Amino acid sequence: MLAQVFDPSKIGRAKGIKKVCIGPEAMRLEEFAAVARYGAKVTFSPEYIERVVHSRELADKFLAENRVVYGLTTGFGDNVRTIIPQEEAVRLQVNILRSHAVSVGDPLPVESVRAVWLMQLLSLGSGFSGIRLETLSMIAECLNRGVTPYVPQDGSVQYLAIEAQTNLVLMGEGQAWYNGKLMSGADALKAAGLSAWTPACKEGLSLTNGANSATAVSALALYDCLVSTQTADIAAAMAYEALRGTILGCDERLHSLKIHSEQHGCAANIRKMLSDSGIMKKNIHAKVQDPYILRCIPQVHGASKRFVKDCAHSILEEMASCSDNPVLWPEGGDGLALMGGNFDSTYASGSADILCMAAANTAKFSERRTDKLTNRYLSGYPAFLAENPGVDNGYMLVQYAAAGLLNEIRGLCLPATADSIPTCANWEDPVSMGWWAGKKALCVAQKLYYVIGMELMTMARAFDLMPVEEREFSSATLAVHDKIRDVVPPITGDRHFGPDIEKVKTLVAEGEILEVVENMTGTLAF
Repeated sequence: MLAQVFDPSKIGRAKGIKKVCIGPEAMRLEEFAAVARYGAKVTFSPEYIERVVHSRELADKFLAENRVVYGLTTGFGDNVRTIIPQEEAVRLQVNILRSHAVSVGDPLPVESVRAVWLMQLLSLGSGFSGIRLETLSMIAECLNRGVTPYVPQDGSVQYLAIEAQTNLVLMGEGQAWYNGKLMSGADALKAAGLSAWTPACKEGLSLTNGANSATAVSALALYDCLVSTQTADIAAAMAYEALRGTILGCDERLHSLKIHSEQHGCAANIRKMLSDSGIMKKNIHAKVQDPYILRCIPQVHGASKRFVKDCAHSILEEMASCSDNPVLWPEGGDGLALMGGNFDSTYASGSADILCMAAANTAKFSERRTDKLTNRYLSGYPAFLAENPGVDNGYMLVQYAAAGLLNEIRGLCLPATADSIPTCANWEDPVSMGWWAGKKALCVAQKLYYVIGMELMTMARAFDLMPVEEREFSSATLAVHDKIRDVVPPITGDRHFGPDIEKVKTLVAEGEILEVVENMTGTLAF
């Protein structure tokens, strides 16, 4: 199966997708986010069903022949030396789910649990895992009916504990949410009109195996980083106007001397958004050059986009792959079980580590632009953009919050995949630590939404404070200002800014800021 190619026109468009069919083609990233985050319904194509059924026939054949196949007729990990009698096959699969469900701490967000299940449908349904259609259909029904397992999120080195906790619920064990209420797994299934399931041979192993968890949360982090880094160009265009920069910093001739398409694209985006800006025309030769925070936007945003784009290549390929072990290869009529290491998550989790760095680079420029606007010594505006400076604090603490978030993002940039702590009596001697890589990347991506949202809030306030005779904003940036004012009214004094921040962050995360601009400019370059 070929991986999907990253498509800039689909960035931020997940919310409008209501139904996703898993079929012969790889799933698109926005479809993945639509199911995990927005509750889009899942269906299977005839091709999907056929390949799953054929693969299960092979697993049953191997069991009937009592072939020595890891996890099917043997124990797990260092217990691979133990041959399991056929009458113990089901108990073996039940035991792996129960014994591996050892993660601790606060529960995963609903979208992350759904993403894990969806990624299992993709990987295990590729036709090489030997899992039953009935099992995959059960997972799909739980997704479609809103059964969400309670999954403690800490203490999993790769995927084992997370996926075991998730799939306990299929057996009617553990806990799950249904209609917003936390209950036992058995009660959640019953309330949703489903019956508890018993794993067949190999199924417990398949449901606790592979790069699925790390890939799932990395895919959500990728989606968020795509939206944020693209929206950062919009905030940057507003900064050029609010700070009266010179658009010569985005001159096409200048950027033609650097062979980086993402840098070219960022500069082109800013030129396009500001093409009808009277402020830009007036200030084009007003100074020799701008400070770095404006002048180097295409270079820094472009580099961050390159990192994200490279990560998209790896994560989308992993989403289109089978990461199970063993895989059942339908060679001739006899078939073959191939034991190997496709469960390793380094492609996805290494990309997740890189996404953190991309987000940090985007956030550091965004926070500095916010600081520059709120600093009366640099901005030309009243202190902290306050209505009555001294009595009012204005956006002083908004910049503090952006600085705090940037510090948190930087602290999460330490790569998890550089580490390895052996497990399973040293049988699993290198361990990718992929779960933590993906989880922290998603955490970082959410923080970046806030940083960009705070900058946009600040830019909108600067637009309000610009002298009336200078307000020759571009149509695109003015539309963004007006979109923000739809949810956050102008300030007339200090107020509780927390709700304002949440509302603007939501505009960014839902792709609404991006949509406002692209409705006027067409798809922005990435």
